[in-house]
Amino acid sequence: VQLQASGGGLVQAGGSLRLSCATSGRIFRRYSLGWFRQAPGQEREFVAAMSRSGGNADYADSVKGRFTISRDSAKLTVFLQMNSLKPGDSAIYYCAALSGYYPDYKYDYWGQGTQVTVSS
Repeated sequence: VQLQASGGGLVQAGGSLRLSCATSGRIFRRYSLGWFRQAPGQEREFVAAMSRSGGNADYADSVKGRFTISRDSAKLTVFLQMNSLKPGDSAIYYCAALSGYYPDYKYDYWGQGTQVTVSS
């Protein structure tokens, strides 16, 4: 299953990063796509998700107003634009194919994550 995340890095607080996740046609057409993150010693945390049609997006309260999820059907790619980053956003970010509905999404598939580190 192809869910390849990229775009992470080290950024200062207040900065921005844009994560990308390349998928296959099968995944892109069949699933809601989203992001979750996991920091060391912490549980997995939902971040954002977008429906198959791209008409609906859900966000964790902690990122609302700062992060924006989008899908590009031509590129079979989902993006996460992260603005006004905080040190608390530091984690490994994973792209996932989701089933179900917010807030009870089920993570059916996910790929290798990309590290995001926000310095204070």
